[in-house]
Amino acid sequence: MDSNIFDDTSFFEKYSEMERSKHGLEAAGEWSSFKEMMPSLKGAHVLDLGCGYGWHLEYAATEGAERIVGVDISEKMLKRAAEQPHADQFTLIHSPIEDVEFESHEFDVVMSSLALHYLPSFKDVVEIVRDCLTINGTFIFSVEHPVYTAEGSQDWYYDASGQKAFWPVDDYYSEGERETDFLGEKVRKYHRTLSHYIQVLLDNEFSIKGIDEPIPTQEMLDQHPEMKDELRRPMMLIISARRK
Repeated sequence: MDSNIFDDTSFFEKYSEMERSKHGLEAAGEWSSFKEMMPSLKGAHVLDLGCGYGWHLEYAATEGAERIVGVDISEKMLKRAAEQPHADQFTLIHSPIEDVEFESHEFDVVMSSLALHYLPSFKDVVEIVRDCLTINGTFIFSVEHPVYTAEGSQDWYYDASGQKAFWPVDDYYSEGERETDFLGEKVRKYHRTLSHYIQVLLDNEFSIKGIDEPIPTQEMLDQHPEMKDELRRPMMLIISARRK
């Protein structure tokens, strides 16, 4: 990741005001699906790539993981992760995801939440994960859905009255860099097709355990009526794969 906008003070302050930043996993629309697809973490060695605030690390600790490692490029994110209640059980590594090195078969579970679409090569990440996972270990990750990332602007098309008319999908098969507005800043992300994610996993000795395009729970929709628009197009993709 050649740039790290999350250590920009202005951007980080705005990011810190997001519901998921303030309230953790229960405020994340995809968490219910992610948790259901997660294997048992009891006694597991767990690695989180792009660990952010450390919410998933904290969850691993409460589930009885034996070893918990988080990697993030952002010093500000890692500082927040170090404030989690069970942070004394974490090992936090300040590094780009692409640069980390581990021993073969170090981890039973590798997870990543909404980080990999910031990286130019999914293949490079999968090769790292393949090498450090145990045989039959699980790689579970969420990314922004290809329908969400394809056109690039990541915004609705609005009608003459200012209402959300539809979500634009264009240039779907043209993979690569997209520049979008996120919290008032220009942010670089990378679009990939759904088949790209799956094929790279299959090419690197993984079998697919599950795929989900999560929607907010009814409880979240009741608490946040504005989230009803999340039912109109997929925003996120979750894939769980097993290392053969």
